[in-house]
Amino acid sequence: MSGTGTTPRTAPPAGPSGGPARNAFLALVTAAAFLTFAQAFMVAPILPQLAGAFGTDVGMAGLAVPAYLVPYGVMTLFWGPLSDRIGRRPIIAGSMVVFAALTAVTALSPSAGVFIGMRVATGVAASGVVPISLALIGDVFAFAERGRALGWLFGGMAGGIAVGSTAGALAEPFLGWAGLFVASGAGILALAGLAVLLLPAPRPASGVLPWAAVASGYWRLLATGRGARTYGYVLLNAVLHSGIYTWLGVFLAHRFGLGPIGVGLALLGYGIPGFLFGPLIGRLADSLGRARIIPAGMLVAAVCALVLAAAAPLPVVVAAIAALSLGYDMTQPLFGGIVTDLPGSIGQAVGLMAFVLFLGFGTGSLIFQAVLGAGFPVALAAFGIAALVAAAAAVPLFRTERPQ
Repeated sequence: MSGTGTTPRTAPPAGPSGGPARNAFLALVTAAAFLTFAQAFMVAPILPQLAGAFGTDVGMAGLAVPAYLVPYGVMTLFWGPLSDRIGRRPIIAGSMVVFAALTAVTALSPSAGVFIGMRVATGVAASGVVPISLALIGDVFAFAERGRALGWLFGGMAGGIAVGSTAGALAEPFLGWAGLFVASGAGILALAGLAVLLLPAPRPASGVLPWAAVASGYWRLLATGRGARTYGYVLLNAVLHSGIYTWLGVFLAHRFGLGPIGVGLALLGYGIPGFLFGPLIGRLADSLGRARIIPAGMLVAAVCALVLAAAAPLPVVVAAIAALSLGYDMTQPLFGGIVTDLPGSIGQAVGLMAFVLFLGFGTGSLIFQAVLGAGFPVALAAFGIAALVAAAAAVPLFRTERPQ
């Protein structure tokens, strides 16, 4: 289904809109998503090491995860409308430069409090990269072919999750946690230089909402049935996946007695399915629609969470961790495609989605931590049952998301 609103969209970027030029910027934003999520997800597996370095407990160190994710989500409400006014390229490139600098400076943190404060600042800076890249894809690619492009973008995110979670745990014994942040900052800064060259130049936007009308624009996005159910599932999906993922490193250490390298190897498969199959999933969404794939993705996540809750052997747990990320890849990119087709400003629609997504990421880790008092089996089972209910409800809720 396609949005039929009358609010004008941001004008498409200037310059060639197809062929090598379009593929070049798609490759760039995919690489940016890869590095952004690698940096974000390398923290959770090394929480025990961070706690030891700062002389605190894992619970305190774990606050660094929502400290990054919640400000990230809040700021996207601002970046989306601003990118409608000044263009996507200045937001993406500028955010990458500041993001790179703050990531590197985080290595100098002398205490857990300073480290958490730096994660807040870094989340604010990083929030202008991937969400506005998604909006740029919405500008350039028609809805009928947007699934493939979003598949690449979300595949980059999935690859970043896989590499970040694994490399963080594997490299920390050799580089130290500070070395991980310096290396990440250098990589992001190098990519920022390419962004200036490869991102399409913006044209003046037409029909942009005045700032006074931005709040009502967000409300209109939520007021439609299609928008309400999509944003609601973005939130629920984020809570479920982030809650489980954030504590997987601690779970593996407690359940199997694994050290940093063992945790890294166990997490190796997380994100790889999306990196390999993201574009294929996107093509299937373009050709078959999203009505069947979204419930199936929720069901995959539910089954994986329930397997983790059981007393399964390590090889089965490793396979469930890899499949868990596939459940995310079968849902979140598809929600992104729907959001970019809602009536109104793509910048606002994407900004609201990123806000809801990262709010869910941040609160998901806190909710899981709260339930964790009853033990990992109970917490994982509770999240698995919630995903199972969501999968059943998604069948009627998304039944109209079929090809035109």
